[in-house]
Amino acid sequence: MATQFQIIPPGKFSFKGNIGKNGSRDLNIGEKPQSVRINTLIYCMGDREEEFFNCFEFPPAPVPQEKEEEAVDWKQREGETVDEYITGLYLLAGHCNYGNLKEELIRDCIVVGIRDKKLQRKLQLIEKEDEMACLIKGCNFLLKNIPDEAFAFVRHGNPEYQFQTSEPNIFPYLLLNVGSGVSIVKVESEDKYERIGGTAMGGGTFLGLGSLLTNAKEFDDLLNLAVKGDHRNVDMLVKDIYGGAYSALGLPGDLLASSFGKTVRNSKQATGEAAHIYAEEDIAKSLLHMISNDIGQIACLYANLHGLKKCYFGGYFIRGQPVTMSTITFAMNYWSKGEVQGLFLRHEGYLGAIGAFLKGAEEDDTVKYQWGENYAGSSGLTCSSPPPYGKFATRGRSGTFDMLELDRLDHPLVHLPKLRDPGHYHADTVDLTKDTEARIYWLDCFEEAIDRVAKCAVKSQPNSEDSQERAQQFIIKYRKRLQELREQPFKVAHPVRKSVKVSCVFGISGKSSATDTSCTKTSSRSPMVEGQPHKLAIIFVDNSGADVILGVFPLVKELLNRGTEVILSANSGPALNDITHNELRIVIKRVTELDSDICLAVDENRLTLLESGSASPCLDLSRVDQELAEQCRKADLLIFEGMGRAVHTNLEASFTCESLKLAVLKNKWLANRLGGEAFSVMFKYER
Repeated sequence: MATQFQIIPPGKFSFKGNIGKNGSRDLNIGEKPQSVRINTLIYCMGDREEEFFNCFEFPPAPVPQEKEEEAVDWKQREGETVDEYITGLYLLAGHCNYGNLKEELIRDCIVVGIRDKKLQRKLQLIEKEDEMACLIKGCNFLLKNIPDEAFAFVRHGNPEYQFQTSEPNIFPYLLLNVGSGVSIVKVESEDKYERIGGTAMGGGTFLGLGSLLTNAKEFDDLLNLAVKGDHRNVDMLVKDIYGGAYSALGLPGDLLASSFGKTVRNSKQATGEAAHIYAEEDIAKSLLHMISNDIGQIACLYANLHGLKKCYFGGYFIRGQPVTMSTITFAMNYWSKGEVQGLFLRHEGYLGAIGAFLKGAEEDDTVKYQWGENYAGSSGLTCSSPPPYGKFATRGRSGTFDMLELDRLDHPLVHLPKLRDPGHYHADTVDLTKDTEARIYWLDCFEEAIDRVAKCAVKSQPNSEDSQERAQQFIIKYRKRLQELREQPFKVAHPVRKSVKVSCVFGISGKSSATDTSCTKTSSRSPMVEGQPHKLAIIFVDNSGADVILGVFPLVKELLNRGTEVILSANSGPALNDITHNELRIVIKRVTELDSDICLAVDENRLTLLESGSASPCLDLSRVDQELAEQCRKADLLIFEGMGRAVHTNLEASFTCESLKLAVLKNKWLANRLGGEAFSVMFKYER
């Protein structure tokens, strides 16, 4: 017996939008069987029933590839409304066997096919940016905002990765973007740059020839082959031609004379003699040497031509590969006689992406904001080669960097103007990438403190349901990072100042705690006390509590009584038990109620507070708050108080004005290293 039901006629039927989906709702038959819905709707549609019928989803029949390509490339026609364009896309896609990818492909077609560019931006679709402009913007951003972004590579050096200190002025420089080919750009300022040359021999050449000469079809596979190879089995060296070095021309015997030169000699073997079979690894190594040498030599020639001393390499060809970096470095040193420096970037493959992000960001204000690398959320420097370099680099993709997480600061950071030599300023007193003994000691301290730190964190959050779980995640992640640093100390350029800054540096760890209470004494009065009063002293304060109340404020009173204006600079953000700028404001308000001298100095602006721009127990003077830096130009005395600011960092820093570094050496191992005893008082005055 046939099924009967009442159809409620709709109002005027609209062919706009997705009529296949909207129609069944309009007729109130959405719950009926599919065959009933189809026949009913076709009947109601009259002359346009075929168009409507095609909007339904049926099991797809085999579709010619040309039809699928037509759907993917379908663009909105002039005069066609957006609704009509989308309906047309669904009609076309209905004839194609896209399966689960149908909606995604339709969305992609809309992204590239819609005509209204303003609507594209409103829907956050796509907007093309100039490739070279993004590349330069990204490179400038990294060099200015990411400490230790650039490094030189010295094979078999100690350390091999030599990170460069940031400079107040990064310009001019030469940027070599190594992609399929190589573009060479002279960068003179943020907005002034010029492509001055290039070469067609680049990453595309390496992969193209490599895929012809070996069985490797992927870039990383070819790199891994090259790492295992010996190019001397394929290349002709100077000694292969002359029997040794060519001293008259200054050519060492091991110098490359001809890439793939030995393959020519073996190809001319006597008839009937078995042809020599070259290992794929040796072929890949020779190819990598050939292209890297060429890039290094061309970079050097362009740098000399334009009087530039620094060349940065980007473009994701190098990928932290020691062989590539070593070859480029050798070529540049050889042809420039050491006058031009080849520098590599930790984020070499992301320059254009970072630049495009910055150009598209609504808050892209280079004057108002500053960015800093979040070392907890970022992965470290890695390489794609096998062990020992790549023990921790077995990832889905290769490269010098996998993840970059940035923190945005609401104020710009600049170099402290009083640094004597900003270009050679190193904040850290001990370089853990070079000092093996210190590295082992501190990493052991950090590891011993993990459980204690996690336990304290859980105890501080008694009402948190997931504190235990988060503590365990912290322990696992932190131990993994420490293990990576033991094997790859270059993974984080300056570990003490960066990702391994934990409380054990300042005495929480049992291994670094001290029990001796001896102290050193100065034998005579300092010239700073006996001389004329200073005009302006800036004191970088350390711990909260008794340290600032009983230590810093008595010193402030002494300076004020001598006629010296004083600026107290505390951390912008929290770090361990260090006092912050906001906390210091609360403290000084209370102090003014107790001390009339301090109160008067505050009222007369002879005692002021400025934040340092730091959120660390250490102090990097290449990144201080801009307002503090401006005031520092008038200072004639700088005082650094505490182990983090005066010992772990800035102990060897030199200034153009008088400086005083004060600290109690609470770590017995460090005190012994500096020639003192535990709890010795360090007093270092320089003028």
